[in-house]
Amino acid sequence: MSTWKTRSLVTFLVAFAATESGAAIAAKRASESAIGTGVVVINTSQRLEDTVAAGTGMVLTPSGRILTNNHVIAGATTIRVVLPNTTHRYAARVVGYDIADDVAVLQLRGANNLRAVTIGSSATLAVGASVTAVGNSGGFGRLISVRGRVIRLRKSVTVQNSSGELHRLPGLIETNAALRPGDSGGPLLDSAGRVVGINTAASPFGYRAYAIPIATATRVTQQIVTGKASSRVHIGATAFLGVQVQGTTVAEVVPGSPAQAAGLKPGDVLISIGGKRVTGTASITGALLAHKPGQVVTVVWTDETGRRRTARVRLATGPPQ
Repeated sequence: MSTWKTRSLVTFLVAFAATESGAAIAAKRASESAIGTGVVVINTSQRLEDTVAAGTGMVLTPSGRILTNNHVIAGATTIRVVLPNTTHRYAARVVGYDIADDVAVLQLRGANNLRAVTIGSSATLAVGASVTAVGNSGGFGRLISVRGRVIRLRKSVTVQNSSGELHRLPGLIETNAALRPGDSGGPLLDSAGRVVGINTAASPFGYRAYAIPIATATRVTQQIVTGKASSRVHIGATAFLGVQVQGTTVAEVVPGSPAQAAGLKPGDVLISIGGKRVTGTASITGALLAHKPGQVVTVVWTDETGRRRTARVRLATGPPQ
């Protein structure tokens, strides 16, 4: 049985122009016929954990580039995107992601003429400013808007990632907008309807909500789109070994995975992957993210008898981290 996780128009008038140019008319018609609102629902399946989850995303380009939180798509084996109040549904692939900044970029398959959000400036946001958060509140597939005000800027909070590890998200926008699970990845809008942040986290009772400034998200997005991998940014498909761990101890081996083919078993203790010594979940993730699916790496571990074992393993394609 699966379980559910709820994750201004400016017109320029020229006195002597009695008619619009053909290009202007075409641009206006394209804008009027663009599909959707610029905000989308993201549904994911996590086959390895037998769960499904839901979140929100923003359309960046008419061809279907989507901005969302990394935690919305972490662990997903399939990603589907829905344009609310339309019949349009798309499969999505992961272009890249940044775990530390909690930003991910998707590309929809076969999308065109989508309405994109309008990007604003988070740098000009002030305490007390009115904002509106939009998202797939509750994960029910419909968009809900809630209003609030900016309470604090450059706030740091501690969040828990999909592996259960805690890490800090600095420089966030704190508001009193009442966010719920499913709102993650949706836009925080200023009074003019421009995106100034990505809704990312909330206090347990919803009294405070936190958004990543759009300036941070834009910087990460540009790095992802240009294909510049780094220690923080992963580009493309994710390499997959096929183990679940507690610390460095193997808790579970995925059937049919490279780990099973190599002979890894529950109770084994990982020592290194691809020549990098591992000390816990984060370092295991880092070692795998340094490689691409299809690459062959050396995995070293000790079995339950304490015997040191080594295997050459061809990494498969797995879910984003």
